[in-house]
Amino acid sequence: MLLSRQETDFYLKDLETPIGKAINLTLAAMVLVSSGIFVAETYNIPDYVRFQLNVADTAIVIIFAVEYSLRLWSAENKIKYIFSFYSIIDLMAILPFFLGMVDISFIRLLRWFRILRLIRFIDRKFLFATISTEDGMIFARILFTLFAIVFIYSGLIYQVEHPVNPENYGTFLDAFYFSVVTMTTVGFGDVIPISELGRLLTVLMIFTGIALIPWQVGDLIKRVVKTANQVETVCSGCGLAFHDVEAGFCKRCGTKLPSRRVDSESRHC
Repeated sequence: MLLSRQETDFYLKDLETPIGKAINLTLAAMVLVSSGIFVAETYNIPDYVRFQLNVADTAIVIIFAVEYSLRLWSAENKIKYIFSFYSIIDLMAILPFFLGMVDISFIRLLRWFRILRLIRFIDRKFLFATISTEDGMIFARILFTLFAIVFIYSGLIYQVEHPVNPENYGTFLDAFYFSVVTMTTVGFGDVIPISELGRLLTVLMIFTGIALIPWQVGDLIKRVVKTANQVETVCSGCGLAFHDVEAGFCKRCGTKLPSRRVDSESRHC
């Protein structure tokens, strides 16, 4: 049975119905698998295994291309969708494969950005369904942002430096080590890039480490401190589970919260 545009758009965005969950869980799993394939390909693996990984990655890219086409076809405002954040991320996930067919080798750098497709599911509380608080969701986003930044930079520096400097950038782990050391501004100096593009990436890593990492870590610490000062009190109106210790009303919907006098007395005993 063929689906209409409205039904297709609904299921591609829906995370409540069994069909919507199955579709989006499958897409999220394929993002993780494809990222794992990129990492595995940086190691010395048998040729037959490498061939199987290439076949799997090609199949995943084709599925992503079909998904992008369906999202574009079902979008009510196609121009707005094409220039939306998620559309650009989706396009970056498939461009390296198709443009690589015409020998635009540098475009393969974009494939490391595929991990950013998971942002769609984090925003919709899909991959972290067990997190019931808004602060917990922000906490998860910050952690993912930090991981994604390091992952992407590691992939980029490996892609650029490995062909000219395989001794220092032999595997993804070598690149990951360099990225963490550089972005935290520790700078041991035991691994250094030799290509111009590699040095440019290193400068960008340092700027990112100086500007973005402290900001994200600072937010992370604030969330941890704030969460430590909250207690579990389920709101009967909206179901929000955690509130400030002295809160009498829900901060989300304004419903009066149940009394915590008994809990307070038990903590003092």
